[in-house]
Amino acid sequence: MADDWAQAVGDWLADQLTAAGGPVWLRLAAGLRQLGALDRAVYEAVASVQTPALDVPVRRLSRAANYSRLWLAIAAGLAITGGPRGRRAAARGLAAIGVSSAVVNLGLKSVYVRRRPDRASAGVPGARQVSMPSSASFPSGHSASAFAFAAAAGRELPWLALGLYFLAAGVAYSRVHTGVHYPGDTVVGALIGAGTGQTVAGIWDRHAR
Repeated sequence: MADDWAQAVGDWLADQLTAAGGPVWLRLAAGLRQLGALDRAVYEAVASVQTPALDVPVRRLSRAANYSRLWLAIAAGLAITGGPRGRRAAARGLAAIGVSSAVVNLGLKSVYVRRRPDRASAGVPGARQVSMPSSASFPSGHSASAFAFAAAAGRELPWLALGLYFLAAGVAYSRVHTGVHYPGDTVVGALIGAGTGQTVAGIWDRHAR
Protein backbone atom coordinates (compact mmCIF):
# COMPACT_ATOMS: atom_id res chain seq x y z
CA MET A 1 0.00 0.00 0.00
CA ALA A 2 2.84 2.37 0.85
CA ASP A 3 4.50 1.53 -2.48
CA ASP A 4 1.24 2.26 -4.33
CA TRP A 5 0.96 5.64 -2.60
CA ALA A 6 4.56 6.53 -3.45
CA GLN A 7 4.03 5.48 -7.08
CA ALA A 8 0.85 7.57 -7.31
CA VAL A 9 2.64 10.63 -5.94
CA GLY A 10 5.55 10.09 -8.32
CA ASP A 11 3.22 9.76 -11.31
CA TRP A 12 1.30 12.87 -10.29
CA LEU A 13 4.50 14.89 -9.97
CA ALA A 14 5.73 13.66 -13.35
CA ASP A 15 2.46 14.72 -14.98
CA GLN A 16 2.67 18.14 -13.36
CA LEU A 17 6.26 18.67 -14.49
CA THR A 18 5.43 17.62 -18.04
CA ALA A 19 2.37 19.87 -18.30
CA ALA A 20 3.81 22.98 -16.64
CA GLY A 21 6.70 23.76 -18.98
CA GLY A 22 9.63 26.02 -18.06
CA PRO A 23 12.78 25.15 -16.10
CA VAL A 24 12.75 21.85 -14.26
CA TRP A 25 13.44 23.40 -10.85
CA LEU A 26 10.51 25.80 -11.27
CA ARG A 27 8.20 22.97 -12.26
CA LEU A 28 9.38 20.92 -9.29
CA ALA A 29 8.82 23.84 -6.95
CA ALA A 30 5.32 24.31 -8.33
CA GLY A 31 4.55 20.63 -7.80
CA LEU A 32 5.77 20.75 -4.21
CA ARG A 33 3.67 23.84 -3.51
CA GLN A 34 0.60 22.07 -4.83
CA LEU A 35 1.34 19.03 -2.68
CA GLY A 36 1.63 21.35 0.33
CA ALA A 37 -1.70 22.93 -0.49
CA LEU A 38 -3.31 19.50 -0.81
CA ASP A 39 -1.78 18.45 2.50
CA ARG A 40 -3.23 21.48 4.29
CA ALA A 41 -6.63 20.99 2.65
CA VAL A 42 -6.85 17.39 3.89
CA TYR A 43 -5.82 18.52 7.38
CA GLU A 44 -8.56 21.15 7.44
CA ALA A 45 -11.11 18.64 6.13
CA VAL A 46 -10.32 16.22 8.97
CA ALA A 47 -10.57 19.08 11.47
CA SER A 48 -13.97 20.15 10.14
CA VAL A 49 -15.67 16.75 10.52
CA GLN A 50 -17.43 16.33 13.86
CA THR A 51 -16.52 12.95 15.42
CA PRO A 52 -17.45 13.10 19.12
CA ALA A 53 -17.50 9.31 19.49
CA LEU A 54 -13.91 9.06 18.22
CA ASP A 55 -12.30 12.10 19.80
CA VAL A 56 -11.57 10.70 23.26
CA PRO A 57 -10.29 7.21 22.24
CA VAL A 58 -8.16 8.64 19.43
CA ARG A 59 -6.71 11.26 21.77
CA ARG A 60 -5.87 8.54 24.30
CA LEU A 61 -4.22 6.44 21.61
CA SER A 62 -2.08 9.40 20.57
CA ARG A 63 -1.02 10.01 24.16
CA ALA A 64 -0.27 6.33 24.73
CA ALA A 65 2.30 6.49 21.92
CA ASN A 66 4.21 9.39 23.53
CA TYR A 67 7.83 8.40 24.13
CA SER A 68 6.96 5.04 22.52
CA ARG A 69 5.24 3.91 25.74
CA LEU A 70 2.69 1.89 23.77
CA TRP A 71 5.40 -0.04 21.93
CA LEU A 72 7.46 -0.53 25.07
CA ALA A 73 4.42 -2.09 26.74
CA ILE A 74 3.79 -4.40 23.77
CA ALA A 75 7.48 -5.35 23.68
CA ALA A 76 7.37 -6.18 27.39
CA GLY A 77 4.30 -8.36 26.84
CA LEU A 78 5.96 -10.21 23.97
CA ALA A 79 9.16 -10.74 25.93
CA ILE A 80 7.28 -12.13 28.94
CA THR A 81 4.72 -14.33 27.21
CA GLY A 82 6.08 -15.01 23.73
CA GLY A 83 9.03 -17.26 24.46
CA PRO A 84 12.27 -16.94 22.44
CA ARG A 85 10.52 -15.63 19.34
CA GLY A 86 8.61 -13.08 21.39
CA ARG A 87 11.84 -11.85 22.93
CA ARG A 88 13.46 -11.60 19.52
CA ALA A 89 10.46 -9.70 18.15
CA ALA A 90 10.56 -7.30 21.10
CA ALA A 91 14.28 -6.68 20.70
CA ARG A 92 13.95 -6.12 16.96
CA GLY A 93 11.06 -3.74 17.42
CA LEU A 94 12.83 -1.66 20.04
CA ALA A 95 16.03 -1.52 17.99
CA ALA A 96 14.02 -0.31 14.98
CA ILE A 97 12.38 2.39 17.10
CA GLY A 98 15.82 3.60 18.21
CA VAL A 99 17.11 3.81 14.64
CA SER A 100 13.99 5.49 13.25
CA SER A 101 13.93 8.01 16.09
CA ALA A 102 17.53 8.96 15.34
CA VAL A 103 16.81 9.31 11.62
CA VAL A 104 13.75 11.48 12.22
CA ASN A 105 14.66 13.57 15.25
CA LEU A 106 18.40 13.99 14.79
CA GLY A 107 18.35 14.01 11.01
CA LEU A 108 15.31 15.05 9.01
CA LYS A 109 13.68 17.39 11.52
CA SER A 110 16.87 19.45 11.66
CA VAL A 111 17.24 19.54 7.88
CA TYR A 112 13.69 20.64 7.02
CA VAL A 113 11.96 22.62 9.76
CA ARG A 114 8.23 22.64 9.03
CA ARG A 115 5.99 24.59 11.34
CA ARG A 116 3.28 22.75 13.23
CA PRO A 117 -0.32 23.20 12.04
CA ASP A 118 -2.40 26.08 13.36
CA ARG A 119 -5.14 24.21 15.17
CA ALA A 120 -7.03 27.36 16.10
CA SER A 121 -7.50 28.58 12.53
CA ALA A 122 -8.36 25.06 11.33
CA GLY A 123 -10.98 24.69 14.05
CA VAL A 124 -9.72 21.45 15.60
CA PRO A 125 -12.20 20.65 18.41
CA GLY A 126 -10.83 21.02 21.91
CA ALA A 127 -11.94 17.50 22.88
CA ARG A 128 -9.43 16.07 20.42
CA GLN A 129 -6.40 18.07 21.36
CA VAL A 130 -3.18 16.87 22.96
CA SER A 131 -0.15 18.96 23.89
CA MET A 132 1.44 20.54 20.84
CA PRO A 133 5.07 19.35 20.55
CA SER A 134 7.80 21.96 20.24
CA SER A 135 9.74 20.03 17.58
CA ALA A 136 9.34 20.48 13.83
CA SER A 137 6.27 18.96 12.22
CA PHE A 138 7.95 17.03 9.40
CA PRO A 139 8.14 14.07 9.53
CA SER A 140 6.03 12.50 12.27
CA GLY A 141 8.18 10.74 14.86
CA HIS A 142 5.17 8.93 16.32
CA SER A 143 4.34 7.46 12.91
CA ALA A 144 7.96 6.49 12.24
CA SER A 145 8.32 4.70 15.57
CA ALA A 146 4.96 2.96 15.17
CA PHE A 147 5.70 1.55 11.73
CA ALA A 148 9.31 0.73 12.62
CA PHE A 149 8.15 -1.44 15.51
CA ALA A 150 5.38 -3.04 13.44
CA ALA A 151 7.73 -3.87 10.56
CA ALA A 152 10.55 -5.26 12.67
CA ALA A 153 8.50 -7.17 15.24
CA GLY A 154 5.99 -8.33 12.64
CA ARG A 155 8.74 -9.87 10.54
CA GLU A 156 9.61 -12.16 13.45
CA LEU A 157 5.93 -12.84 14.29
CA PRO A 158 3.98 -12.79 10.99
CA TRP A 159 0.75 -13.78 12.73
CA LEU A 160 0.94 -10.53 14.71
CA ALA A 161 2.08 -8.28 11.87
CA LEU A 162 -1.38 -7.26 10.62
CA GLY A 163 -2.51 -6.23 14.08
CA LEU A 164 0.68 -4.24 14.67
CA TYR A 165 0.35 -2.44 11.35
CA PHE A 166 -3.30 -1.65 12.07
CA LEU A 167 -2.35 -0.19 15.45
CA ALA A 168 0.51 1.76 13.86
CA ALA A 169 -1.88 3.22 11.29
CA GLY A 170 -4.20 4.24 14.13
CA VAL A 171 -1.35 6.06 15.88
CA ALA A 172 -0.38 7.81 12.64
CA TYR A 173 -3.96 8.94 12.02
CA SER A 174 -4.31 10.08 15.63
CA ARG A 175 -1.61 12.67 15.07
CA VAL A 176 -3.70 14.29 12.34
CA HIS A 177 -6.97 13.89 14.25
CA THR A 178 -5.53 15.63 17.31
CA GLY A 179 -4.21 18.42 15.13
CA VAL A 180 -0.47 18.16 15.76
CA HIS A 181 0.58 16.93 12.30
CA TYR A 182 -0.34 17.37 8.67
CA PRO A 183 -1.25 14.14 6.84
CA GLY A 184 1.92 14.33 4.77
CA ASP A 185 4.03 14.33 7.93
CA THR A 186 2.51 11.05 9.03
CA VAL A 187 2.70 9.40 5.61
CA VAL A 188 6.40 10.19 5.26
CA GLY A 189 7.02 9.17 8.86
CA ALA A 190 5.27 5.85 8.24
CA LEU A 191 7.35 5.18 5.12
CA ILE A 192 10.56 5.98 6.99
CA GLY A 193 9.55 3.77 9.90
CA ALA A 194 8.52 0.83 7.73
CA GLY A 195 11.76 1.04 5.76
CA THR A 196 13.83 1.31 8.93
CA GLY A 197 12.04 -1.62 10.52
CA GLN A 198 12.59 -3.87 7.52
CA THR A 199 16.24 -2.82 7.32
CA VAL A 200 16.88 -3.52 10.99
CA ALA A 201 15.11 -6.89 10.75
CA GLY A 202 17.11 -7.80 7.64
CA ILE A 203 20.42 -6.94 9.30
CA TRP A 204 19.33 -8.91 12.37
CA ASP A 205 18.56 -11.95 10.21
CA ARG A 206 21.94 -11.85 8.47
CA HIS A 207 23.75 -11.45 11.77
CA ALA A 208 21.81 -14.37 13.28
CA ARG A 209 22.72 -16.63 10.37
